[in-house]
Amino acid sequence: MARTARVGPAHAAVLSRLHRATAISPAHLPLAAAVRGAVGLAVPLLVGMWTGWVALSVIAAVGALWGTGQDGCDPYRSRMHRLAWAGVSAALGLLIGELALRSGQPSAATVCLVVVGFVSGLVSLHGRVASVAGMHLLLGVVFGSGFPLPGPWWQAPLALLSGVVLVLGLSTAPWLWARYGIERAAVRTVYRAASEALAAAGTPAAEEARRRQTDALDAAHHVMRRHLVPGTRPPGETGLGRLIRAFHLAVLLGEAVTTLLWEARPLAPTVTSAPLLMAQHLLRDHKNTATRAETSVGEGRDILPEQPDTPGLRALTTVYAAAGDDRFDHVPLHPPPRRRPDRSAHLRYAVLLMLCVLITHLYAAALDSPRPYWLPMAVVFIYKPDFGPLFHRALHRCVGTVVGAAAIGAVALLTANTYAFIVAVAVFGALMAVGVRHHYAIATTGLTAVVFVLLDLMGDHRELYWLRILDTAVAAAVVLVMHFVVWPDSAADRAGEQTEAAVLAALRYRDLAPGATPAQRHFLRRAAYQQLGEARRATGEARHEPPLPGCRLSDWEQTITTAERLCDLVTARALTATTCP
Repeated sequence: MARTARVGPAHAAVLSRLHRATAISPAHLPLAAAVRGAVGLAVPLLVGMWTGWVALSVIAAVGALWGTGQDGCDPYRSRMHRLAWAGVSAALGLLIGELALRSGQPSAATVCLVVVGFVSGLVSLHGRVASVAGMHLLLGVVFGSGFPLPGPWWQAPLALLSGVVLVLGLSTAPWLWARYGIERAAVRTVYRAASEALAAAGTPAAEEARRRQTDALDAAHHVMRRHLVPGTRPPGETGLGRLIRAFHLAVLLGEAVTTLLWEARPLAPTVTSAPLLMAQHLLRDHKNTATRAETSVGEGRDILPEQPDTPGLRALTTVYAAAGDDRFDHVPLHPPPRRRPDRSAHLRYAVLLMLCVLITHLYAAALDSPRPYWLPMAVVFIYKPDFGPLFHRALHRCVGTVVGAAAIGAVALLTANTYAFIVAVAVFGALMAVGVRHHYAIATTGLTAVVFVLLDLMGDHRELYWLRILDTAVAAAVVLVMHFVVWPDSAADRAGEQTEAAVLAALRYRDLAPGATPAQRHFLRRAAYQQLGEARRATGEARHEPPLPGCRLSDWEQTITTAERLCDLVTARALTATTCP
């Protein structure tokens, strides 16, 4: 989209941007992930101390460290897929880098970095799993070509892979006793958000409440995606069948809630609590009996005794009654298609990543820098525009490196005991696991401290805290200069493309909904709202990147809001047409 002249003092914009970059929003502490991070990093080191295989245990801990960085709160199958690809890619990259280093040819490592850097960039924009695989392939090459590894050529890659496998096992173990717990929690969040949205009906907070409900439905759709494909439900899996049914009713509930919010009338408590009663009934443990509150669902009683008869209320009553009808036959809903970046974006990112890795590698070689792999490795971690605003990522990387180096330096002043350092690794590993979910600077703090300990256990006792901070700053500067000189409009272009796609999806919903079947209407509505949510996230990321001098970004948010209101109107009119006698 076009840019126009910027108004306002530049220094105020910079200060505001720095404030937003360093702000940490409070969030629930993921204790299970913290425990997994601590155990996954401490166990290989303890085994190495007890068996004498210290070097291999450290390499396994590096694999566990990278695995912890990819541990998540998504469904167990998705975690397993992502961690498996991360482990295999990292081991393959380590093998390539190790063989290049052992060849004795100084140019071999450089050639490997250039080639793998380009390949990593090409595959990284094809989705989350591809991005993770590409990043860890390059990380493995950087580590293997920059650090002499002991033992036969095959030992280090297997040790690295074993560390990732350990984290994979810890991360997916809850599947044994809570197979669909994550999906159930995501669907329950939709019902809770629907109740909160109904409570906000007729107030200025209604529009934002509807967005939160839509975001919750998008998240549930994402985690339920593979279960919605026909023929994938295991025979006799009653728990999954009830969960799928609850999700499809949540889709119908979202349509009714949107209509009620459009009608803008305050609702009685019996109405606002209806989604919670539905969730209690639909998502209860099948081993338990229904409570007294749950038995009221579907008995045909009027949940709206004092409310005027409107299309939204009639639709909500229908969904509420269907929640108690085990014979309810849901409307098939296929996941909306995913958009992919164009080939030019792939190629440009691949070339820029390759150049950044090459520049930092040559810089470290020219200065004969100790641990020269730190510079290109920092580039690999920083230059991930598909993981969020690049400026934030570079800033948080630098801040986290400073804090992490200072923290582990303080530990080194207090003790030189090896087991005390392993305890510190466990603590910082837990911190990293928390940061992965909530803030990149926190994750970098934990990662930096752990890396210093691992290198010390490998026998490198040099104190390079300030040099590592300087190297990280140099790597961040190289990435930012290269990216914003060659590709300054990447975030803005992405936001513009996402906004345009969202508007087209909203217009398609408007044009096709009146004559569509229920299944087609739900598909169009979900696709439109999902595109609008992605567009809003893309515009938020674009706002967090440094603006070009003398320019301001387009007013995408107003366009997205208008398209959202259009979708709300289309939904309300569609329900009016189907519920009115």
